[in-house]
This record gives sequence, structure tokens and C-alpha cells, in this order.
Amino acid sequence: MTRKNLVIVMVAVCLSVGVSARVWAEKQPHMQSALEGLKKAKAQLEKAEPDKGGHRVEAIKLIDQAIQEVKAGIEYDNEHKDQKGR
Repeated sequence: MTRKNLVIVMVAVCLSVGVSARVWAEKQPHMQSALEGLKKAKAQLEKAEPDKGGHRVEAIKLIDQAIQEVKAGIEYDNEHKDQKGR
């Protein structure tokens, strides 16, 4: 995936996150909002026409990785919140 395409994917993710006006009652609202934005971005990529020279598929893979990292970050924070004085 070229740097340009990666930038395009990340802009799409940021826009998806920014458009989300839902107020989260859960802990870690920014992480939850990012997770929601990533899922929306993935859904849009999955609906896109498939012939993109492999870049659409690669973007989906990267979003899957990002989703896993966000979930891991949420889990880490939840497991270590007592150490942070919360």
C-alpha cells in the first residue's frame, strides 16, 4: 500500500470518527469512538468496488489490525486502571 493510499484510509477513518456524534456513557469514550469509526470505515471499504489494485483489501487488513490494537488498548487500560489511581 502506498503512503498516499494509507493517508486516504486514515483520513476516512478520522472523518468517520469525527462524524460520530454519539456520546459514550462507557469508559474510554475516545477509544470507543475510534473503534466505532474504524468499524464504519471497514464497512465502507467492504461495500466499495473490489478492483483497486489490492489497495482496498490491504486497507481492510490494516483496519482489522487497528481494531485489534484499539481493543487491546482498552483491555490494557481496564486491567491497569487501579495502577493509575482511578
